[in-house]
Amino acid sequence: MWNFAGSQSLSGENVTETTALTYAAVWNAVELISSTIAALPLNLMQGSDKKGRIAEDYKLFNVMHNQWNPFLSAKKGRQMQISSVLTWGNSYDEIVRNGYGEIIQMWPIHPGRVSPLIENGQLYYSITMPGGPNVVLPRPRVLHLIGPSEDGFTGMSRIGIARKSIGLGMAMETFGSNYFGRGTHPSSVISYKNDIKDIKTAREAIKEVYSGLGKSHDLMMLPDAGMEIKNLAIPMEDSQFLESRQFGIQEVARWFNVPPHKLKDLTRSSFNNIESEDASFLRDRILPDLVELEQSYDIQLLTETERNRSGRGKLYFKHNVKGLLRADTAARTEFYTAMLDRGVFCIDDVLDLEDMPTLANDLGQKRFVQANMTTLENAGKPQEPKPAPTKKQGEGGNDE
Repeated sequence: MWNFAGSQSLSGENVTETTALTYAAVWNAVELISSTIAALPLNLMQGSDKKGRIAEDYKLFNVMHNQWNPFLSAKKGRQMQISSVLTWGNSYDEIVRNGYGEIIQMWPIHPGRVSPLIENGQLYYSITMPGGPNVVLPRPRVLHLIGPSEDGFTGMSRIGIARKSIGLGMAMETFGSNYFGRGTHPSSVISYKNDIKDIKTAREAIKEVYSGLGKSHDLMMLPDAGMEIKNLAIPMEDSQFLESRQFGIQEVARWFNVPPHKLKDLTRSSFNNIESEDASFLRDRILPDLVELEQSYDIQLLTETERNRSGRGKLYFKHNVKGLLRADTAARTEFYTAMLDRGVFCIDDVLDLEDMPTLANDLGQKRFVQANMTTLENAGKPQEPKPAPTKKQGEGGNDE
């Protein structure tokens, strides 16, 4: 599982898929990506790619869209999947079917307990059970999502590969906690010329009076025993503590391919570049993951017959990316306006997307375009010339 070299980083920190989440930047990156993708509606579609409907009558739709199992929502189950892929490089779920072969539940399996193996050309998954023998499940019983991989069977742990970078950031946090927690500042050595009979008592007395967060930077008074205090501390600005912590956030942003401002690093952000970075985040980070997830679900959860049916019987998974507009009223309004002006949407379509009741008597079913806001039926018809107004006798000009 890519942890064969141990979890100790060069900085001395123990960096594993679990401990790495105690580093704020890593937690933020994993939470951001997984929650963004899991919040998008995932639909089981039936029909062609250009004209399909949501297959709500399938039990698999309910599992992937509403309820993962009796204890987990579909959103939470998919978020756990993506979090596991981002950290461990793999995600495993046991597939439960009813007597008709329909998928009715999904149960997460911790990635650290699973080992893929191949026997007689078939792929199996060996699962370590606490206090019991291993359980071996065939591939049709397990939904396996993988991240970056060298062999196509198991993903590589992103935390394991980034151990040095993450370990450095965690070490900086540990250093800062110790620096302020111990509170003896500056760190010093006391030398003395005269004899002190009880060195241990003197040391404990000084520690009791001057050690602790609330006693930092206090004036130290030494007894008249020929003592001399020498400062041994490295100033914080010399160790570039703040700059190093800032750099750690940027390193995590690179490993997870997210803009730094998404991890709350706004040092180089402005109104203009944040807008473009948000678009880049959706295009370069979220969209590739959506395509990978849809293809993995299609291959592992649908039969070959269901995937390759002709006509309107074909089944496939598709994320509704319009869900990203729910929190942006301005972008949603601009999108609806463009769709209405081009006749793509009717008013009822917009009302339906906004979870509002449609208009009565089919008043919202007509579509309009910008040509004097005429209907589509009349948009291509030539305009009939208006008859010239007739003059009444005695009006304007000379009648003679």
